[in-house]
Amino acid sequence: MRLGRDAIARRVPHTGAMCLLDEVLDWDAQRLRCRSHSHRHGENPLRAGERLGAACAVEYAAQAAALHGALLREANDGAPSRVPPGRLASVRGLRLRIARLDDAPHGLLCAVRLLASDANVRQYAFEVGGDRASLAWVEGRLAIVTAPTGEASG
Repeated sequence: MRLGRDAIARRVPHTGAMCLLDEVLDWDAQRLRCRSHSHRHGENPLRAGERLGAACAVEYAAQAAALHGALLREANDGAPSRVPPGRLASVRGLRLRIARLDDAPHGLLCAVRLLASDANVRQYAFEVGGDRASLAWVEGRLAIVTAPTGEASG
């Protein structure tokens, strides 16, 4: 199922320019692949000065993981669902093969693969690269923690 930016924005806690993803290409219970062009926008909120460093790819991956969690929840509940706010708890095995993202002339592809999950923690492997590159520019693993049901995330 392909989803556009508006459908993504309804499902993730990120709003406005901070919602970085433009399109879901495909997904299933274990993975999600999406595309973005926000790395080239001058108003990207992750920019520092005139550049968007490669480490910002972690945020693209975290948003893809949040979206995957929302889609899983929706599949279980049978209705569209915004994922509860969560926290990026850890990033491990981070490999940066480039210095910056904003130099990429085409779209970014972001793929996440669910490694483990329970009620409040999901762990993913991720890759972010150019849509015309054969090798991921940034890759690693991340963990997202959400507040237990009924507790506020703060």
